[in-house]
Amino acid sequence: MPSIRKSLLQFVFSGAYMKRWNDKLRPMNLCELDKQGHKMMVAWVLYVLNSRNLSQEERIALGLRVIEGGLIDYLYRLVITDIKPPVFYKIKENPEHYRQLSLWVLEQLSPRLQPLGGSFWKRLETRLTTERDGQDLADRILEAAHLYASSWEFGLIRGLGTWDDEKAGIDENFAQKLAALNDLEGVKELTQGLGLSGESPDETKPPLSHFAHLCGQLRFQTRWSQTPRIPETSVLGHLFTVAAYSYFFSIAADAGRTQRVNNFFAALYHDLPEVLTRDIISPVKQSVEPLADLIKEYEDSELERRVFARLRSGDYSDIADRLEYYLGIKTGSEFTATAWVDGNPVSVTREELAHQYDSAAFDPKDGEMIKVCDHLAAFVEAYTAVRNGITSDQLQEAVWRIKRQYASVSLGDGLHIGALLADFD
Repeated sequence: MPSIRKSLLQFVFSGAYMKRWNDKLRPMNLCELDKQGHKMMVAWVLYVLNSRNLSQEERIALGLRVIEGGLIDYLYRLVITDIKPPVFYKIKENPEHYRQLSLWVLEQLSPRLQPLGGSFWKRLETRLTTERDGQDLADRILEAAHLYASSWEFGLIRGLGTWDDEKAGIDENFAQKLAALNDLEGVKELTQGLGLSGESPDETKPPLSHFAHLCGQLRFQTRWSQTPRIPETSVLGHLFTVAAYSYFFSIAADAGRTQRVNNFFAALYHDLPEVLTRDIISPVKQSVEPLADLIKEYEDSELERRVFARLRSGDYSDIADRLEYYLGIKTGSEFTATAWVDGNPVSVTREELAHQYDSAAFDPKDGEMIKVCDHLAAFVEAYTAVRNGITSDQLQEAVWRIKRQYASVSLGDGLHIGALLADFD
């Protein structure tokens, strides 16, 4: 029976330790977890745009390949963390050397991922041991998203250390590789305003570019901002962690293919409003009775003005509509189990979702599972900080409260949250 282990939750989170551009002058901590969050947000945009003419079945299959490809590549990168990208790309040029490295990576991943079941492990094994030509649509979407997120991130340090003679070459490399993917719908517009090859950013960015920049800004918002922690995490990195947890839990719960896609991307965007309101901690939201409603009202109005309306103005209504569904705008919360019934999204119970609505026709989304994963990610953040020697009332209280809250909660056979948290001694 598929299950989730403590080691998998911690391994996914370990990207918060993995530094990026650590041989360059940096104004802030740049970590792998944040970059992965931005990459997968951009991958979702490209996935929506490039699946417009596909059948429903083809669209879901593409979504699964994008998600699993992104997650597997991330897990691979976590294992080979000490190998710098130029060295890794050199290894990939030799098929035998790359095969040997991949077999070693599989050995390292096995204890953490085998419990998810043989089906996922087989797909992971196939991706890591089969030579790929780079022409698969999902792979090209992931490559474009990776290049965009990396170049956006590089833009944060481009103007620092002008004596660094490698920077011009890095800029040119990003520009050339992104240009080679311009046939993908959305790539040209996304790259406008990146400032590649010395160009000045466009102050009036097109809607798609504006949205991608807005998503990237979530890396500037620190979680638990008034509580010292090691490692610190951003809202962007937190979103990727919750999305990864949600996907792995969806597999373990044997959720349908459509629900797996929706759970991952809904989790990936569930805190998007915080780019407009900042990260307001729950005790503050709940301290005054009308405050939560006031914050929700403000978030919805700002989302409409700065995100949805702008996307629709640029012929991206499908992206705006999906975001509305993922964020639970019409059902009142992103954390409710939801299905599309008679042309409208409606809240349902998890039992109804599993037995009545878990098929493509109902476009199911398990918001309750996403909420559990959101709390699990917060737990791992707090627990890790305490284990690293950072003790505070807030962190210790969060660890205790979440353990107590989920002591008797289960998401299905083999997915007892209390038992999982009990492994964190």
